[in-house]
Amino acid sequence: MELSRTRDRLGPPDRRAGEPRKRPRGVKKKDGSYSRPTGRLQPAPADLAYASVELAALEYRARRGEIILLYEDETILWRFALPRAGWWRKAHRTRLLTRPLSQSQIKREESLKRQAWLQYRSWSRITSGVLLSVIGAVQYGTSKVFSKVVPHVDAQELRQYMHQVMATFRQAGKEVVMVVDRSGIHRAHKLDTTFEHYHDKFRFHFLPAHCGHHLNPIEGFWRVMKDKIGAGRCFPDLSQLYHRTRRVLMAHHERPIYTFHW
Repeated sequence: MELSRTRDRLGPPDRRAGEPRKRPRGVKKKDGSYSRPTGRLQPAPADLAYASVELAALEYRARRGEIILLYEDETILWRFALPRAGWWRKAHRTRLLTRPLSQSQIKREESLKRQAWLQYRSWSRITSGVLLSVIGAVQYGTSKVFSKVVPHVDAQELRQYMHQVMATFRQAGKEVVMVVDRSGIHRAHKLDTTFEHYHDKFRFHFLPAHCGHHLNPIEGFWRVMKDKIGAGRCFPDLSQLYHRTRRVLMAHHERPIYTFHW
């Protein structure tokens, strides 16, 4: 929504002098809630340029066969209607039931899901929950995607994923470099023992703040994956969403749903 010249078209403000303005003039609260952008922050140009140079150096080493380079990220799947691009627009959102439960109901569902997973660690035991998480990484050059579907992402689930990745490349005899963003889970102290275990064999390469959407190629894969799972479609329980997500990820290995450009 263009707001730069709003003051030239509207009349005098309906507030007292010195009173703080709650929102821009001429913008209704409900219109702003539907029309605002996704909240993605733009990185500093210098950080973006510096990170691009660093990644180019890593990709050069990967092409020479010195290292194995992975681009890693996590994404969240919503059991109710998965959004498409532009889902925040009013015309689309009225047809998309994205939140049929209240916030307290969602919180309770997620709490029960976590308790069941911590106790049994079995998908067949999970009968509640709203959100599903996917940890994934794409290998530079080969475009192979290594993924793990989990009820929620925490340091323990990430550690297990790291062990699975290292088991895959155990015979390669090369250092594995995983490109990650600066989210708190990637900087958790609980990962220190894992890095010590794989000393000189595995390490994180951190991107500058807000650069993930610009430099991490797996971001595009997440968008296509969600569309294949069923954007605008609701799942009656988390188990069905889990199995549908697994099928889409497994089908990608036989017939890729997304083309990575290196």
